[in-house]
Amino acid sequence: MTSAEWNFADIWEFVAQKLPDAPAQEFEDTIHTWSDFDRRASGVAATLLAAGVKRQDKIAQYLYNCPQYLESIFAAFKIGLAPVNTNYRYTADELVYIWDNADVVAVVFHGCFSDLVDSVRSRVPRVTTWLWVDDGTTPCPSWAVDYETAAAETRSSTAPWSRMGDDLLLLYTGGTTGFPKGVMWRQEDLFLALDSSNKNRLPERPDWEALAQRLVKPGPRNLPAAPLMHGTGLFNAMSNLMIGGSVITMPSRRFEAELLLDTIEEKRINSMSIVGDAFAKPILRTLEADIGKWDISSLRVIISSGVMFSAETKAGLLRYNSRLIMVDSLGSSEAIGMATSTTTADGAADTAKFALGPNTKVLTEDGREVVPGSGELGRVALRGHTPIGYYKDEAKSAATFQVIGGIRWSIPGDWASVEADGTVRLLGRGSQCINTGGEKVYPEEVEEVLKLHPSVADAAVVGVPDERFGQAITALVEGLPGRTVDEAELIAHVKSHLASYKAPKRVLPIQSVGRAGNGKLDYKSLTAHARQVLG
Repeated sequence: MTSAEWNFADIWEFVAQKLPDAPAQEFEDTIHTWSDFDRRASGVAATLLAAGVKRQDKIAQYLYNCPQYLESIFAAFKIGLAPVNTNYRYTADELVYIWDNADVVAVVFHGCFSDLVDSVRSRVPRVTTWLWVDDGTTPCPSWAVDYETAAAETRSSTAPWSRMGDDLLLLYTGGTTGFPKGVMWRQEDLFLALDSSNKNRLPERPDWEALAQRLVKPGPRNLPAAPLMHGTGLFNAMSNLMIGGSVITMPSRRFEAELLLDTIEEKRINSMSIVGDAFAKPILRTLEADIGKWDISSLRVIISSGVMFSAETKAGLLRYNSRLIMVDSLGSSEAIGMATSTTTADGAADTAKFALGPNTKVLTEDGREVVPGSGELGRVALRGHTPIGYYKDEAKSAATFQVIGGIRWSIPGDWASVEADGTVRLLGRGSQCINTGGEKVYPEEVEEVLKLHPSVADAAVVGVPDERFGQAITALVEGLPGRTVDEAELIAHVKSHLASYKAPKRVLPIQSVGRAGNGKLDYKSLTAHARQVLG
């Protein structure tokens, strides 16, 4: 069933026809070929149809990284349903909010969540289908369907409605600064946005011969080190499947650098998605702690997004694989590929310095384009293939997706300046900007400098109320094992790299800054902690 617009189900079914015996997914010792991937997704789709789903109903993935994550998304796309990511760290109230806000009718969940799911079922009466994924923790509840039974279903998976490029994927984001918002991506826009970084780009309208030419052999082996529940991991994995590649997921449910390196070597991983220094620094420290233990020569590309990926860390990784291409992508759930920073052995880019994409501008708050070298600040804006808005939230949609000069822009809130050479210096999100003595300071800029110090494992910077300055810059620093967090030394370190007004007034040791799986910080909780410590 092919449409006149790009649709992921059409694309992945086409890949399965061209490369039926090539690997599509791998987990521990189990390999699913593209034929398996297609067949199992059809089984899940048939099960959902039998349960009475309707076109563009919502299905939630409440899962750790596993083959069933992408498989159930494929199933949803086959019958015109909209997937909904669900953070596996959410509490009961947060689950109810997401599933109610998204109008979810079906949930795919890991067995370890059975008790929590059971406790909220009565609060989400719209959900009528629960698909239980066995992870060896609990038996399948009486109110759920065993996912493997669904995947083996042989009834027809053809929906009585057509697939369309307008079919949605919902990506919920922004839970640390208010209620999460469901970013609505049309499948065609998402496909073309992801495809824009490919060497051999496909045309705006379906061209199956052009796609076939990209599928003469199996594609790269991709490892989503970042969680699939977040855009960085999910979009990178989906992009790899678009070119006939395979996705390898790890059984570990928390980031472990040693296991990651073992997997890269054992599975001969070609590409990997990470979240900046939050992942890269532990990987580098592990490599340095046991030089020669791991062969990572198969790894060619590391894609990072969401958190700063420092030039120093990239240089360190190149010492262990000189063929690496590291792509630091400035993007978000609302805007894919706004700008990139690429590092290879032949050339390195400065930390947080990006080359703008062809559809990206830096715009002032009144809609003017920032002049290169002017020192003026603006927000990074992307036009072209962008989301259509936030689900059921017109006010927030209007604030982020703006029409300026007759052009529709996605403006997620990343502030930046433009250098004389046209490159962009990223400062951070305006929502976290600290106003201290009339000066604006972006936490990410200070955090990055703090993390350059040899005693620092990670850092978070917040503003706390101050009678003199309005807000006082305060750093919460997670020290490396065996190293002391020296307040005076770290303040002096920041002053040696940045203007003095950007240096912290106080530096507070903290056991962990608590980065989420997507590398993001909960600034609200960290600010509350700093205020409590400071009295």
